[in-house]
Amino acid sequence: MLIGGLNTLAALALASANAQGHGADLAPDCTFNGQALHGRVKVVTSFPDIRVQMVTSFPDLRVQWVDSFPNACGRWREVDSFPDFTIQYVTSFPDLRVQAVESFPGLR
Repeated sequence: MLIGGLNTLAALALASANAQGHGADLAPDCTFNGQALHGRVKVVTSFPDIRVQMVTSFPDLRVQWVDSFPNACGRWREVDSFPDFTIQYVTSFPDLRVQAVESFPGLR
């Protein structure tokens, strides 16, 4: 009985964290809502594809900003035109919590 109750409690805590914007709904193939999380990225101030909060610990995704070959999970190249997706930096209610890294980008 105690183990079943703990599993239920853990599931409720996870659901609550996701509802509050803590912990993104990332797919194991490094996508968010069908959008691959690599490629050419444009930073916008309104109507983004993904709302991003920059963090220094416990990220959903580790991102490496690159100048070329943004072809792997978490490798992003900032562009002004023809982006694969757009992001907006926010301080609350993010879709995705991101940590900038120099190496080993990808899912947590």
